[in-house]
Amino acid sequence: MNKQQIIDQGEQYLLHTYNRYPIVMDHGEGMYLYDNEGKQYLDFCAGIAVFALGYNNQEFNEAVKNQVDKIIHTSNYFYSEPTVEAAKKLAEAAGMSKVFFTNSGTEAIEGALKTALRYAYNRGRRNGHEIIAMHHSFHGRSLGALSVTGNAQYQDPFKPLIAGIRFADFNDLESVKVQVTEKTCAIIVEPLQGEGGIYVAEEPFLKGLRELCDAQDILLIFDEIQCGMGRTGTMFACQHYGVLPDVMAVAKAIGNGLPVGAFLCNEKACALGAGDHGSTYGGNPLAGAAANQVLTLFEKLKIVENTKEVGAYLYGKLEELAEKYPQITGHRGLGLIQGLEFKETVAPIIQRAQDQGLILINAGKNILRFVPPLIASKQDVDDMLVILEKSL
Repeated sequence: MNKQQIIDQGEQYLLHTYNRYPIVMDHGEGMYLYDNEGKQYLDFCAGIAVFALGYNNQEFNEAVKNQVDKIIHTSNYFYSEPTVEAAKKLAEAAGMSKVFFTNSGTEAIEGALKTALRYAYNRGRRNGHEIIAMHHSFHGRSLGALSVTGNAQYQDPFKPLIAGIRFADFNDLESVKVQVTEKTCAIIVEPLQGEGGIYVAEEPFLKGLRELCDAQDILLIFDEIQCGMGRTGTMFACQHYGVLPDVMAVAKAIGNGLPVGAFLCNEKACALGAGDHGSTYGGNPLAGAAANQVLTLFEKLKIVENTKEVGAYLYGKLEELAEKYPQITGHRGLGLIQGLEFKETVAPIIQRAQDQGLILINAGKNILRFVPPLIASKQDVDDMLVILEKSL
């Protein structure tokens, strides 16, 4: 099929929950994507912060292909060596005790919420439970994840959502404290709000949450789905602050394009027992092989170190850009997740950049989001800026 035939068929048969660009992507190489007409795009989206290792990494591909030839799926009635290895590496990297593999970030959030509810139940708190979440947060699109997503735009069409959710202000510890009741079982927060506008947590806020949760026997849940896995210049964003949660949700980069997510628990929070939770596909041998190889290559290729170095370079260059153009009203972020805030909507900028072979995405109507593959170099940043400036 040619480009238009593919688009027409997609419009006919795919549920229209995405406003897709009229592009048919065909293959990728390193930092670049290519459409089915051969046009090259420098990718500063990475499949929405997913392709940490870039496109067509041969060591990753071979590990996945080898597992396909061995066995793809067996169910969780049995052990799988690559999954067990991936669990060990992930738990050690995060400083956590145990791992439950899922198929997505949303499912990881669902598991984290169930963990908190079960934790409270195990301690005899059975008269209803409450969870505190943050305004402007984003945790996913299932009913549970949507219930703790602090954005009416996503929530309103699907109410009533699950009960017992209270919202506080990000980086405002006092606003959290006033929401705590005897029914509170968990506080969920992103150390860096991605979809909400690239807002970085302040150290006193996260440390204050940790102290509050310890004092009240409340579980602290960190959503590291987008900001984790090396993207901020540490393996997980919370490690910038020396603050560890009781439960952590991860996804996106852990599978490097395969649908893999996970939630991790410290020893205290391992509340779920046999029969409390499950997933047919979660952590199957293929997913395990992908995650295991990603974690191996992160260390081999020094991905976190590269993110820290190139992220600092990107930060400096975007600061220069913000000073140069009056339509830019703000700049924030860490490592290779950064945002530029504009006076007006950024959709025309994204379109013009795309026309010139650069893929960017937004985070809200007026914020450009920069989340390239974590193999990005300083030259890639320079190449991106050339196109971006033309697009401005």
